Amino acid sequence: MTGQCHVSLREAVRRYDGPPAVHALGPVNLEIRRGEFFSVVGPSGCGKSTLLDVISGLVRPSSGSVHFEDKELRGEVPDGVGVVFQEDSSMPWLSVRDNVAFGLRTSGLPKKEVAGRVDHAIRFMGLAQFAGHYPAQLSGGMRQRVCIARTLVLRPRLILLDEPFGALDQQTRLLMGDELLRLWRETGATVLLITHALDEAAMLSDRVGVMSARPGHFIDMVETGWPRDRDSRVISDPKFGALTARLWSSLREESLKTMGHAA
Repeated sequence: MTGQCHVSLREAVRRYDGPPAVHALGPVNLEIRRGEFFSVVGPSGCGKSTLLDVISGLVRPSSGSVHFEDKELRGEVPDGVGVVFQEDSSMPWLSVRDNVAFGLRTSGLPKKEVAGRVDHAIRFMGLAQFAGHYPAQLSGGMRQRVCIARTLVLRPRLILLDEPFGALDQQTRLLMGDELLRLWRETGATVLLITHALDEAAMLSDRVGVMSARPGHFIDMVETGWPRDRDSRVISDPKFGALTARLWSSLREESLKTMGHAA
């Protein structure tokens, strides 16, 4: 990790017109370093997904600014950004291979390069023997691998993940987390993960940002101190419990606010 700023937000705010009008996010000030694995946790409805939408360029901030690689985003998804959502977005009428290749259909790349990228992504995600299968023939975890592979073929420099493992059981989530860490190391991409799972954030991340209740802003930044070659075995490290405890300590009062209780 070079320490160079890859993504920055300056006083970024997002409001939605009503009725009722909603102040969903901000002001947010944030710098994500190039090559960093950065996760965001926060209470339900705090604006985590709105933050991801703003960083991706899908949504323009109501005020303030967002920069990716020193270029201000103005409501468009720039080249070099890939997004994986929580919902299974695999297309049931396409095979695994055709799902993975979908984003390259209009790329203008030579067919040989497209085929090479698709083959590499399928192998990388452990799907080679299922390349001719259809999503209905795959488990939930495998379908999510297809979605990640479809993003991987675009060779993004910034990968945005919105609760990608939320529908999976705990054991599968841990194994998918290992796959995600391997992807992060081997591609050198910057990763931003939105998650409700404090243990997932503590295991995967270089740094975890804790958001307040809506309108969401950062109330804590937690450096995990894990080595780059980590995997799910860090959950047995005594420091893991301390990290998750700190995250919950920061988050508990904000979660109570969301539930309508006096903290």
